Amino acid sequence: MAQELGSYLASYMEERSITAYSVSSFSDERALLEQVGSFDVIFLDIQMQQPDGMETAKRLRQRGDRSLFVFVTVLKEYVFDAFQAEASDYLLKPLNSARFKRTMDRLLRSLEQRMAEDIVIRRRNGCEVVSLSDIVYCEVLGRKIYIHKKDGTVIDYYNKLEDLERRMDGRFFKCRRSYLVNLDYVRGCQAGQVLLPQGERIPVSRLRERELTQALLCHMKERES
Repeated sequence: MAQELGSYLASYMEERSITAYSVSSFSDERALLEQVGSFDVIFLDIQMQQPDGMETAKRLRQRGDRSLFVFVTVLKEYVFDAFQAEASDYLLKPLNSARFKRTMDRLLRSLEQRMAEDIVIRRRNGCEVVSLSDIVYCEVLGRKIYIHKKDGTVIDYYNKLEDLERRMDGRFFKCRRSYLVNLDYVRGCQAGQVLLPQGERIPVSRLRERELTQALLCHMKERES
């Protein structure tokens, strides 16, 4: 099945004139779990030795893996379990070429959309991809930018806030010269401070309080539309 999937992928990529890609194959789920690094798409066979495909998907999600999962199964009754494991799609055996192409088209659209919502933070020892939706706020201290994420972690690196601001989308508001806040996480504004989840507060300049309120109202309307 792994060889068959590889063949389907090669044919699909050739038809779409996509040359920049690589495929890795694993003999079982344990080998995949021990792999260092991540993948854009992971095809998982459900019925394998423990940990099976479902359990493997759950373990990957628990450690923060954002790969798109596609489950491969011979039994239709596993379909609903696949979606509970945050799968992007499922394929029934034997594989159908037309169905496989539709799945890949959908996966590529999802990846393109995700790439538009990610930024790459370059640091001395490498780089890190950060989803804009995971950023609560950014602040500048000295020559460093500190990116505060929703999971409580903080990424710091050397850069100017203006450079970062140019890479952000409309959900980010500059509430003070040294602060950018994600409007998705703003819970209010009070006494010169922006209220954030978990009780966090960041300053907002008096001149920008009214603009923040207007930006927040517009943002909420956009999300509802």
